[in-house]
Amino acid sequence: MKTLLLAFSIFVLLNLQGCTVVAIADAAASTVIGVGKVAVKGTVAVVDAAIPDDDDDDEDQEDDEPDNDEE
Repeated sequence: MKTLLLAFSIFVLLNLQGCTVVAIADAAASTVIGVGKVAVKGTVAVVDAAIPDDDDDDEDQEDDEPDNDEE
Protein backbone atom coordinates (compact mmCIF):
# COMPACT_ATOMS: atom_id res chain seq x y z
CA MET A 1 0.00 0.00 0.00
CA LYS A 2 2.85 2.38 0.85
CA THR A 3 4.48 1.64 -2.50
CA LEU A 4 1.30 2.59 -4.33
CA LEU A 5 0.99 5.82 -2.31
CA LEU A 6 4.64 6.67 -2.97
CA ALA A 7 4.26 5.97 -6.71
CA PHE A 8 1.10 8.10 -6.88
CA SER A 9 2.81 10.94 -4.98
CA ILE A 10 5.79 10.92 -7.33
CA PHE A 11 3.46 10.86 -10.34
CA VAL A 12 1.50 13.87 -9.05
CA LEU A 13 4.65 15.83 -8.21
CA LEU A 14 6.14 15.23 -11.66
CA ASN A 15 2.93 16.36 -13.32
CA LEU A 16 2.82 19.53 -11.24
CA GLN A 17 6.43 20.31 -12.18
CA GLY A 18 5.52 19.86 -15.84
CA CYS A 19 2.72 22.41 -15.48
CA THR A 20 5.10 24.80 -13.77
CA VAL A 21 7.62 24.49 -16.59
CA VAL A 22 4.90 25.14 -19.18
CA ALA A 23 3.65 28.17 -17.24
CA ILE A 24 7.15 29.64 -16.95
CA ALA A 25 7.83 29.03 -20.65
CA ASP A 26 4.51 30.65 -21.55
CA ALA A 27 5.29 33.70 -19.43
CA ALA A 28 8.75 34.01 -20.98
CA ALA A 29 7.34 33.72 -24.51
CA SER A 30 4.65 36.31 -23.77
CA THR A 31 7.30 38.70 -22.46
CA VAL A 32 9.45 38.25 -25.55
CA ILE A 33 6.46 38.84 -27.82
CA GLY A 34 5.48 41.96 -25.87
CA VAL A 35 9.01 43.37 -26.04
CA GLY A 36 9.12 42.57 -29.76
CA LYS A 37 5.89 44.48 -30.37
CA VAL A 38 7.21 47.53 -28.51
CA ALA A 39 10.49 47.41 -30.45
CA VAL A 40 8.68 47.23 -33.78
CA LYS A 41 6.33 50.09 -32.87
CA GLY A 42 9.30 52.20 -31.78
CA THR A 43 11.15 51.48 -35.00
CA VAL A 44 8.10 52.39 -37.08
CA ALA A 45 7.71 55.66 -35.17
CA VAL A 46 11.37 56.57 -35.77
CA VAL A 47 11.11 55.74 -39.48
CA ASP A 48 7.89 57.76 -39.80
CA ALA A 49 9.56 60.70 -38.11
CA ALA A 50 12.62 60.47 -40.34
CA ILE A 51 10.69 59.95 -43.58
CA PRO A 52 7.52 62.04 -43.44
CA ASP A 53 4.60 61.13 -45.70
CA ASP A 54 3.18 63.51 -48.26
CA ASP A 55 -0.39 62.48 -47.40
CA ASP A 56 -0.83 65.35 -44.94
CA ASP A 57 0.33 67.90 -47.52
CA ASP A 58 -2.15 66.61 -50.11
CA GLU A 59 -5.04 66.97 -47.67
CA ASP A 60 -4.00 70.53 -46.79
CA GLN A 61 -3.84 71.53 -50.47
CA GLU A 62 -7.32 70.17 -51.10
CA ASP A 63 -8.71 72.26 -48.24
CA ASP A 64 -7.04 75.44 -49.52
CA GLU A 65 -8.54 75.22 -53.04
CA PRO A 66 -11.71 77.23 -53.54
CA ASP A 67 -14.94 75.45 -54.34
CA ASN A 68 -16.17 75.85 -57.91
CA ASP A 69 -19.77 75.07 -56.93
CA GLU A 70 -20.42 78.59 -55.64
CA GLU A 71 -21.74 80.99 -58.28
